[in-house]
Amino acid sequence: MAAPMRQTRNLLGWVTTLGPGSRGYRAPPPPRRSRDPWWPDPDNPLTPRWQLGPRYAAKQFARHGAASGVDPSCLWPSREQLLELEAEEREWYPSLAVMQESLRVQQLAEEQKRQAREQLIEECMAKMPQMIENWRRQQQARREKAQADKERRARLQAEAQERLGYHVDPRSARFQELLQDLEKQHRKRLKEEKQRKKKEDKPDLPPAAKGCRMEA
Repeated sequence: MAAPMRQTRNLLGWVTTLGPGSRGYRAPPPPRRSRDPWWPDPDNPLTPRWQLGPRYAAKQFARHGAASGVDPSCLWPSREQLLELEAEEREWYPSLAVMQESLRVQQLAEEQKRQAREQLIEECMAKMPQMIENWRRQQQARREKAQADKERRARLQAEAQERLGYHVDPRSARFQELLQDLEKQHRKRLKEEKQRKKKEDKPDLPPAAKGCRMEA
């Protein structure tokens, strides 16, 4: 209560300070509405388009009533407009039963998705021990292969060192060429050994079977 009284005293003191010769502010009067309906000129290019449509006619009828000269029957929406309004209402303002059904379908889809995810997790967890075992085997095979390659490389280097002499530089071009030749020979021997084992493991066909194959 004290604050409004203080503001009032300050305002009165400000008016007294201005003196009787000062002129107070006068707000312009509000625009007066025409008592008769006003219709825009359709031939005027500056006329807004909305003033030439049914929206402006409905506004004039709402303000002036029958004096506006507007036929109230033309203000009702047409059949096509009613169908559009009904479709819009069904889309944006569905009934309670439709919303409940939509919510039920959404919850059912989420539940199915959750169950599928849980089933996938269970299957993956069941396969986990075998996957770990396979990974360990792969790591062990990779380590064994790396160790075998290292030992083979060391043997080839020792053989190349023995052929060229112990005082040769392993970084020299001659040493590297010899090492590559030994690598090729080693791969060739492995290939021949693999083919020989393949022939030994393959069973020999009896003579009768060979003859039948030739006749066929």
